Amino acid sequence: MSVPHRAPAELLNSRRSPLLVFAGQSNRPLAQAICDHLGVPLGRSKTEKFTNDNIIVHYEESLREGDVFIVQTFSNPVSDSIMELMLMIDAAKSASAGRVTAVIPYYSYARSDKKDSPRISIAGRLIADLLQEAGADRILTMTLHAPQVHGFFKVPVDHLSADLVLSEHFRQCVPDAHNGVVLAPDAGSIKRASQIARRLDSGLAMIDKERLSDTEVRPRALIGDVDGKTVFIVDDEISTAGSLVETVNIARSMGAKDVYVAVTHGVYSGPAIQRIAGLDVTQVASTNTVLVPDSKVEASNGKLAVLDVAPLFANAITNIHTGASVSTLFT
Repeated sequence: MSVPHRAPAELLNSRRSPLLVFAGQSNRPLAQAICDHLGVPLGRSKTEKFTNDNIIVHYEESLREGDVFIVQTFSNPVSDSIMELMLMIDAAKSASAGRVTAVIPYYSYARSDKKDSPRISIAGRLIADLLQEAGADRILTMTLHAPQVHGFFKVPVDHLSADLVLSEHFRQCVPDAHNGVVLAPDAGSIKRASQIARRLDSGLAMIDKERLSDTEVRPRALIGDVDGKTVFIVDDEISTAGSLVETVNIARSMGAKDVYVAVTHGVYSGPAIQRIAGLDVTQVASTNTVLVPDSKVEASNGKLAVLDVAPLFANAITNIHTGASVSTLFT
């Protein structure tokens, strides 16, 4: 994958407003990697929790007139991560920051994008409202589960894609990836799978599923040919890996030779790691939008891999800060 070289600090600070990057507690390694690519230090801030479970955020340097980017992914504990981000945004605005961009690599509530049962909240929209009320001037995120969540915001949203990273990873794992087949685990993933298949110049297949409830899905058919082929399964995230197990089993039953999996967000909750460890796949890769502890990598029987998207976020931050186009990163 061709990634523009890191921006020199003098370019990033050529604007009147200095570039300042801070991080919440959810994924500081990603924030530090982004800063390393930008060539700027990670901003100094402190988050503490009182005995009554209240959170307090304190910036330890001046933010006045700064172009502030706050990196916080919505991972476990999700509610704490969201509350910390809102407090950081509010504190930055109170400290006279010139502009505040919430950098949310994984926006978990994007799964709640519609009212699909009675008497529920459309939480994806609610979180968007709260972030804007806290004072966010802009949002930078990656691979929303439901792209329409973009429309919940009244401030600009830059929606990054990990497709370049995932397709390049497949190509490095399998030099003749063009002879393989990209498999979408459901109809909702077909667009993403089609884009990656186009990049690999490979075949395309899809599993047709029927959703029985919020937690139960029944596969009905595999559309396409995977017999004797290397199969590349792509999706936006892996949570408990239940759907992944079904997808892999169907692909194997239809004659798939080797199976590689790559997703943007590796949440790996509940029994996910145990399921992956016993799964008949060569590798399961996810990006570092969600922090994957070494203990989970070790417990996966060597099947987990973590791909770096810090360069993509660094380049997007550079373009936002300097007023350049973000969409050029994907064309």
